[in-house]
Amino acid sequence: MNANVETLFPDQDPIYDSIVDLIPGPNNPTPIVRLGERFNPHAGFELLVKLEGMNPFGSIKDRTAWFMLNGLKLNGDQSLVEPSAGNTGIALAALANAQGTPIEIAVPDGVPEEKKALLRFLGAELIEVEDELCPIYPSEGARGVVKSMVESEAYGGKYVSPNQYESELNVAAHYHTTGPEIWRQTNGRIDYFFAGIGTGGTITGVGRYLKERNPNIRIIGVEPAERHHKLSGLKRVTGLPEEHYPKILDRDIIDEFISVTDDDAFAAGIKVARSDGVMVGPTTGAILHAAAVWGETNNGTAVVISGDNAAKYVSAYAEYL
Repeated sequence: MNANVETLFPDQDPIYDSIVDLIPGPNNPTPIVRLGERFNPHAGFELLVKLEGMNPFGSIKDRTAWFMLNGLKLNGDQSLVEPSAGNTGIALAALANAQGTPIEIAVPDGVPEEKKALLRFLGAELIEVEDELCPIYPSEGARGVVKSMVESEAYGGKYVSPNQYESELNVAAHYHTTGPEIWRQTNGRIDYFFAGIGTGGTITGVGRYLKERNPNIRIIGVEPAERHHKLSGLKRVTGLPEEHYPKILDRDIIDEFISVTDDDAFAAGIKVARSDGVMVGPTTGAILHAAAVWGETNNGTAVVISGDNAAKYVSAYAEYL
């Protein structure tokens, strides 16, 4: 005799009206996983990874894109345009498709091919620019192209940019979602928070939230060891002139900066895949490397943000295998 389905599954899982409804919030946080001793052999140091690659569009930038688009007022004739190292562009393109808005994405030519392919797959018009992954001047490269498209009278106001590099909504996304999720998932039992330095939105939003709950939590920013690097989405801020610091990065909440080389970042990404089956990008590898070194001399619980997953970096990893 067949069992009653309602008895087996008394609480019906929801059916969502749109992919947009899967953006993380209080009732659907991204998971946190504890790394085992093969990656983290330090008994007094608990290393937790928040898997943002499990967002619907594959990265932590889903949160940012959703908050920024909700804050924009577009008329029917306008198009979106945004500079991106890939993840924000992918999230914006998917969300724009869901609401029927045209979008163009300007990317540095060093962005991994997998990300470019995903943007084309989503139908975004791609503007490839000779630019560094870690540009100094915000008015040049991909950001400069977008700035000119938005401000040029020739386009007659056609283009609107969410501007992840300067939007306070980027910070708000993580203050209102990522930070509270981490606090609840750890029951407030967190001593260290590690995140990469990119636009500054994630570490500023999460850092502010956690510091308000417990000022003793140490917020640690991870950056590339060199300005010229292969860590998509990360920016080296050490040594930058004041006027070129990310505008939304709140340095007052960051307790320490740690620099990581490309080699160490890629090695850590490969190691965690083989030790724990956790597949992360090389940017997460950099953050994991920093946290693992930290754990050699510190006890407590650390949460590491894994911004996306390894699928977008297979070609980049190939030379390290």
